[in-house]
Formats: sequence, structure tokens, C-alpha cells
Amino acid sequence: MRLRSILALLLLTCFLPTTFAQTPQQAPPPIQTPTPAATPTVDQDDVVKITTNLVQVDAVVTKDGKYVKDLKAEDFEIFEDGRRQEITSFAYISNLPNASTSSASSVTRQPPEKAAPPALIRTPRVEDPRRIIALVVDDLGLSAESMGSVRKQLRKFVNEKLDPNDLVAIIRTGGSVGALQQFTNDRRLIDRALSQIKWNICSRVGVSVLPPVVRGITTYYRPCGMTYGSTLQTLRFVVEAMGEMPGRKSMVVFSDSLPEEEQDFTAPDRFGNRYPAPYMSGNANLAFLLRRIAEQAIRSSVVIYTVDSGGLQYTGPTAQDTFSGDARQMAAQMNGVFSQRSELLFYRRQGADLIAKQTGGFFVRNSNDFQLDRIMEEQSGYYLIGYRPTGETFNRTFHHIKAKVKKSGMSLRTRFGFFGVSEEQDAKSKRAPGDKTMVALLSPFGAQDLNLDLTALFANDASGSLVRSMVSLDPKDLSFTQNPDGSRQGSIEVRTMLFGDNGVIVDQAIHTRGLTLTADIYEKALREGILVSFDSYIKRPGAYQMRVAIRDLTTSRIGSASEFVSVPDLNNKQLALSGVLMTQESGVSPNLELTARRFTSGMNVQFSARIYNAVLDPVTQRTQVAVQSNLYRDGKRVLTGPTLSVDATNQNDLQRLAVSSVLRLTPDLEPGNYYLQLVVTDLLSKQKENQAIQWMDFEIVR
Repeated sequence: MRLRSILALLLLTCFLPTTFAQTPQQAPPPIQTPTPAATPTVDQDDVVKITTNLVQVDAVVTKDGKYVKDLKAEDFEIFEDGRRQEITSFAYISNLPNASTSSASSVTRQPPEKAAPPALIRTPRVEDPRRIIALVVDDLGLSAESMGSVRKQLRKFVNEKLDPNDLVAIIRTGGSVGALQQFTNDRRLIDRALSQIKWNICSRVGVSVLPPVVRGITTYYRPCGMTYGSTLQTLRFVVEAMGEMPGRKSMVVFSDSLPEEEQDFTAPDRFGNRYPAPYMSGNANLAFLLRRIAEQAIRSSVVIYTVDSGGLQYTGPTAQDTFSGDARQMAAQMNGVFSQRSELLFYRRQGADLIAKQTGGFFVRNSNDFQLDRIMEEQSGYYLIGYRPTGETFNRTFHHIKAKVKKSGMSLRTRFGFFGVSEEQDAKSKRAPGDKTMVALLSPFGAQDLNLDLTALFANDASGSLVRSMVSLDPKDLSFTQNPDGSRQGSIEVRTMLFGDNGVIVDQAIHTRGLTLTADIYEKALREGILVSFDSYIKRPGAYQMRVAIRDLTTSRIGSASEFVSVPDLNNKQLALSGVLMTQESGVSPNLELTARRFTSGMNVQFSARIYNAVLDPVTQRTQVAVQSNLYRDGKRVLTGPTLSVDATNQNDLQRLAVSSVLRLTPDLEPGNYYLQLVVTDLLSKQKENQAIQWMDFEIVR
């Protein structure tokens, strides 16, 4: 990764211009209802608090299947190890942007049109009401039969039930896993993660949910050996990572097999059947590891929901089963199938039921729609109930928690309990400033001590495909020391990470930059800003997420930003378009606002891009490429530019055609968010897909 910084507007070196002309409330805070007796302050960021002064747990209340949100502290009772505790703090916390509206899960949303611009993504803030959901697809424990249902239900859930503020991560247990950086409200990243969900050949379940009987023998699929340990390791990793995020979180695990013990098989019975014997002494008991995951989830304020993704299963003989022997033997084999398969389903579900109950969630079984609506509804809000612990609480043993609602007809669900270790005892060492930078880099919430604007674009040069990133930094946020000659001196640390599939780190770098500015340059920087640019070369096409965190080394103030980048496969010879760079038209002095994709109406804006894999005329060895620009706001086209031809006369590299033009932002354009769309058409291409489209969002300010 190469890094460079300049004090003026930067044009991409790979976007050499060929000119052709063109004219063309803040969300309310969560509801809190403290009781008069409340002494400790309710902290919704730390949902589950276990301190020497306060034990605080979360709970949800339902009546006739509907969630109750208007109860008071006197409506509850809470017990620790059977002993009633006095409630000293109480609140109801809403996770929805507007607590007065109905739950988002009650409103069905239509998926966006294919031709519409991508949804404008705002980096979420810590203080925003939101739901945080990790959707963990246990592809190491999913059959090929169930995988189709999981994909279908997740796609429906994402398209219809998510709010713009919701943070979602889709994580597979069968690959290298990152966690925090995958939580996003960017539908492009979510859709990319959905597209990667497929059956894993190393699944411990196999092709079918229930193993078939072949000539009277039940056959089990296990080409990669025991994989359950890898599943549990991933669950623990995700839960620990979610502990870095504020508020109440949920993790939904989709699996066909989450037992309490690792599967082993008996010797064949007299009919040749092999089936799980979960209570044999030779099996690996993993209940302890499951409880460790549950305990970590409690301290991380994570509620776990588990879904038996096999849905409603028929346990009798099917068309795929074959039996052998005489009539008596075949009848016995067929009768045995019912009990064997019922026992197998019961065995596979034990661990899933355990971690759901202990963390305050529930286990979904025998359901083909996976009850995702119910899970999402439950995330709309929760009660926080706190009491003062006694000295016996912190004896390093497990303490059972039970809460009750005094009103009849209501049911309450909360966490099973906790180990008697206070957060003070369990606290990690205080993070050094560098570690805080890493947390800011991984967190889905933008750090805002320093105001950053990130533009990340796909490009390609002689060395290959790359992501070119530019960070606009306001020097007024930085600390500078003034020297006797009037110059200013400061220093920053720039840390970057590029994430690929399943949150895997593709590229990362740390740069420390000293900033020595003369008096004139410093004054210019105050007007125009400081621009830091760096390249990350990409070996494989795909969807990526670029994250940047910058720390002022004097004050340790941190700012962070992230952006989605799609890198196409240029080896397939398909027409492709680079990212679009927008700047003020040459000759106009820029300033910080304008280098951060913010412009004013009435201004001329220059945009540049590169066109890849255009077809050459075999006779003239020239290209015939047309470009059209369109301006969108709120999904509607507000300006259509003329279709113009790209002049390739003076261009040396016809496989990387440079294109540039000027867009006039007419005075009648209202302030707000806009999208510039470039549509490139290759008139010589005989392929069905002879167009390439690229978008760039920007803002018009007064």
C-alpha cells in the first residue's frame, strides 16, 4: 500500500482526461422510565452490568404473543438464587428510531428496483437507536437440503424487514471470519454476503437433513471429520467481538446440528444401522463449551436465538430409502427409522436449545419460515432491571436469575444467570491509544473526534486492479505547534484495512506522517483541507470494504470512515468502468467542503473515469464508445445529459480509455443528496451485456 498526502485537490493519475462538453431530525432518544428509588444510573450501552454496585439484566415481556412496552418497575419481581431482590434501577429502551411507531417488522418493504441507484448509506452513530443482528449461517452444520431454505428466508428478511439504522452481519462458520467490521447498514455489502452463502462440502450433516437408509443401513456423511469444534469456536469469536458494540445485540444461528455432545456412532446393530449414541462415555461432551459461549454472550449483552434450519421434518421412510432382507427384517428396519430419526433430531437440537435459553433467546424448531419476524419484533425494545448485589454474589459460582411479571396473562424471558465475577474483576487492561485506533477501525460506528470524508474508487493500471482511496481531513481538528518562523508542525497516524469475503483482511497498513506546513501553506490548508491518498492492489475481483482511521498523535483524537468498493473481473473481457472522481472544474480554487464530495448549486463539476475492455474495430483499430450522464435524487432522475462519444484519438492505452466531462449543477437544484450515474455503451460489442454503469453519490450544499 502506497500513501501520499497533498494540500490541494487530487486528480487520480489513472484518470487522464479526455474532454467533451456537457451543460446540463434527529431521532428521539430511547424511552426511559426511571423509578423514584433508582440510585444507579441505567446505562443502555452496558445492558448486562455485573458490578459491585449493580447487577442489571434485560428482559422482554409478551402477552398473547404481543410485546408489552408500558410496564413499570412495580410490575416486576427479580430473584437471585431464589432470593427476592429490591429493584433499584429500571427503564424501557427502544431500539427503533421513532418509539411511537409500530415495529419495523410489521411493515413489509419492497425490494429496490434494479435500475434504481444504491441506497444512500450514512455511517451510523453510537447514539442512534438501532437493532444489531448477527446472522450466523453454520455452513459446517447445514445440509444442502436446508441451505436453499436459509438463503430464501434470509433474502426475504433482508429485503422486507430491515430499517436503514439496523446493523447486520452475515457470517459463515466455514471460512476465515471477521466480525465487527461486517456489521453494516450498506445493502450492497449485505447482498454480497448473501451471495456467498452456499453448501459447504465439509458439512457434518451432508446432503439431506436426515441421512438416507441404503439397503437397510443408515449412511452418514462426514468427508472432513469432526467440524463441531470449528462451529463453536466461531460462535465464541462472534459473541466476544459483539461485546465491543454498545447496547443489546442479538445473534441468530442457523444450523441443522448443534448438539450438546460431539456425534459418535455405535457399532452396527443386527440390521447394520449406525446411529448416534449421545450418552456413550466415549463421546466428547461439549456442554461446557456451550455454557462458556452463553456466559460470554451474557457479559457481551448478546441474546442468542437458534434456528433448526431443517424445518418441519418427516421422520418416516421416504422414497430415497431402500431396505433389504426378508419381509420381517424389512418391516423391522422401516419401523426403526421413525425412532432413530426422532432421536437424531432431538440429539442435534440440545445444544441449540441450551444456549438460546441461557441467554434470554429462544430456539425455533419445526418451522419452515424460521420465525424471523418474531425475532426481529423482539429486538424493537427491552426492559432493563437492576438491583444491588450482596457480597455473596461475587463468589465465582453460577447464580440463577429469575424475573416475574405480577400482572396475569404475561410472560417474561430473561437471561438464565451469570457467574459471580464482577466486571471490575473481569476487566481487561485499559487500551492504549493505538488499540483505540484499532477498535475505531473495526467498529461499524464512525469515530468522530476528527471529521473525515473517504472516497474509495476502483481503478486498474499496468500493475493490476486496485482500490484508490482519498481521505479529506480538516486541519482545524488537528493539533499543530507553531515554530518561530511561522510554520506549523503536527503528526498523524493513518491506519487502513481492506476487508473482503466474510470479513477477512485483504490488505492493511499503518503510516505515521509528519506534517510541516509553512505559514502560507497552512492558511491554504485551512481553506482547502488536507488530502491523504493511498492505493491497495487487489488480487481477486469481488466486493470489498475499505476502512480508514486517523489519529492525531498529539491529542490522540481519532476519526474513522468506511466505504464499499466493487472490483470487477477484467480478465473476462467484459466492458467495465472505474469509479468516478468528482472535483471542481479546473481553475476554481477548491476548499475542504468541495473536496469531500460536497458542491454548491450553480457550480461546474468535473468528473473523470476510465473505461476498460472496449472492443477495437479490426480495421481502424479504434473504439466506438458512448457515454451518458444522469443525475438522480430520491430515486428519480432530475437531469439527463446528452449521449456523447469518447474521443480516443490521442489516447495511448485503448484498453483503459480515459473519459472526462463537466457537469453544471444548475441553480435550481435544491440542497440535498444526489447520485451521478455514468452509463457507458460499447457500440462494437456483440455481447449481450454491452453496457457498464457506475454511480457516485455527492451532496449539494448552500
